[in-house]
Amino acid sequence: MSNIKKLMMSGAAGGAGLDVNEVFSTYVYEGNSGAQTFVNGLDLAGEGGLVWSKRRNGSTGYVLVDSERNAGSTAKVLDTSNANAQLNEGWNWSFNSDGYSLNTTSAEINDTPNRKYCSWSFRKAPKFFDIVTFTGNGTAGRTISHNLGSVPGMIILKCTNQSSRNWPIYHRSGNTASNPAQYSYIDIPRNFGTDSSIWNNTAPTDSVFTVGAGNDSNGVNLTYVAYLFAHNNGDGEFGPDSDQDIIKCGSYQGNSQHDGPEINLGFEPQFVMLKNKDWSNSRFIMYDTMRGLVTGTGGDGLLYPAETWAEAPDTQIAATPTGFKLESDNYGVNNNFTYIYMAIRRGSLFPPESATDVFAVANHGTSNPAWVSGFRTDMAYTIGGGAPYVSDRLRGSKLTSMFSTGAEANNSNVTWDWQDGYHNGTSYSPSKAHMWKRAPGFFDVVAYTGNGSVRTISHNLGAVPEMMWVTDRDTYAPRKVYHKATGNTKRFYGLSVNQAAVAEPYTWNNTSPTDEVFTLGGQFNDLNVSGNKCIAYLFASLDGISKVGSYTGNGSSQTIDCGFTSGAKFVLTKRSDGTGNWNVWDTERGIVAGNDPRIKFNDQYGTIDSGHDYIDPHNSGFIVNYVANDDDDSNINGASYIFYAIA
Repeated sequence: MSNIKKLMMSGAAGGAGLDVNEVFSTYVYEGNSGAQTFVNGLDLAGEGGLVWSKRRNGSTGYVLVDSERNAGSTAKVLDTSNANAQLNEGWNWSFNSDGYSLNTTSAEINDTPNRKYCSWSFRKAPKFFDIVTFTGNGTAGRTISHNLGSVPGMIILKCTNQSSRNWPIYHRSGNTASNPAQYSYIDIPRNFGTDSSIWNNTAPTDSVFTVGAGNDSNGVNLTYVAYLFAHNNGDGEFGPDSDQDIIKCGSYQGNSQHDGPEINLGFEPQFVMLKNKDWSNSRFIMYDTMRGLVTGTGGDGLLYPAETWAEAPDTQIAATPTGFKLESDNYGVNNNFTYIYMAIRRGSLFPPESATDVFAVANHGTSNPAWVSGFRTDMAYTIGGGAPYVSDRLRGSKLTSMFSTGAEANNSNVTWDWQDGYHNGTSYSPSKAHMWKRAPGFFDVVAYTGNGSVRTISHNLGAVPEMMWVTDRDTYAPRKVYHKATGNTKRFYGLSVNQAAVAEPYTWNNTSPTDEVFTLGGQFNDLNVSGNKCIAYLFASLDGISKVGSYTGNGSSQTIDCGFTSGAKFVLTKRSDGTGNWNVWDTERGIVAGNDPRIKFNDQYGTIDSGHDYIDPHNSGFIVNYVANDDDDSNINGASYIFYAIA
């Protein structure tokens, strides 16, 4: 039984835990100076939670609104960039069963459309996040009960009714043997230190945290709110089998090198918040994959919760399949100091329920985003009206021409900070985009750096990859394709070449991929050149949604059964034992009982050919026909073909 089937069965049996997407969301948007509703999938009305917002392209403060302090429609706002008491803003604010709504004209949260914003929402859930409010009594050693269900990994505390009260922080890795509860602040730069008036030199437990007698944490008749973040250490209860970790609070030692350490979280993060523990001028830095957490230069969107600064692009950290890697020697992230972090897993942990949730074909539009998918997009292949290229969220503004063999190029118009598509330009020539979302059992993207030796590369597909597109990003960049039908001793020379699969044992090291890794050879392998950055796209068959397979031509007509119920909306075929095009049909152009517009991935001009009836629709998948002309390569009698189809 495949891993993905086990996942679905365990979920159906009622043993499933919460998904990451049910408890955390990063949402990017533009202001409209009025009413906005943000559907992020979190039940903030029924379960409660925190929304933490910031204008990205302007110098404004942060906005923190939570369900425990906001009983009415008027937003009670805190700001991590100052020590002020909460403000009762005249905003019409509501927490909803699938997100939140607001109605205001405010520079901080919803001004004119050219102003860009971001919000991070944390839903209350055991072993993830909790909110506690209390009134201080000035008694040192007082314990405050919580419902986190585990020992907090990090606590952020704030007095809400008196100004000039800073934001104390507890972090499980910010301590010493003699003081198990050191403190720092989120709103002012400083290192971790000792002050018994904050946490009373007492570490929290799975049921309480302890405060001292100081006004920053427990002043007489002062009111407080505490945000508690969990640390999962093999005890997380998330995902289909209720056994996955989704949040980590830990530390690492910097090495003062651009090639910094790689931090193993056990998962790929979508959100990272970190701080230099030892440096007196250190601030927390926030990163997320919606605004840019890329492998490469200049793509990380930096925000500092202690400062009103606008978002700044820089190269600091890169997400990996198992954690994150430092790419800078900056004092804030990687010098000769100890650093603490809080990281949240990239979701979803569950397979998609519909192909429309993870794949779309769209025409180039006239507004932003230029190509609309209807979901958070992770990879796009654009073609038609110009040379085809592929781009992805992990690389940010970088794109790769799939026809040439050159290095990747930078295009500032290629952006991913949209909830429902990608690219913010309206003048680029390709007319169609095929867009994929990463999802268990369906599709994954992996960025890695070559080392010149036989090695394995971890991935998060959650199933055995049945097809892989892999390319070097840096120099002479061959694009190579693995397909299960041609096996681990052969490869196709990319999507731009129409040749057959050829023997090349050192590419995959004669080793088939598994549901955790794929293997690369060392010497002579141009997908593993030492020091070169590479990108890999991994595809799998998922019941009712996608199918990677093969067939033998019969010289007439035959049905390719993919297990679908309403036919295929995307079909890619390629002859594998001889010369043949990388043919693509989709329902946006037309898969009909007649001539079908066809794109050839190996056509450098993206020409649309609509002259022949190569393919017909069928509920179970698609029908391939034999067409007697010089260009037929879809159903020649006795020829071998590979295919990839999406419902």
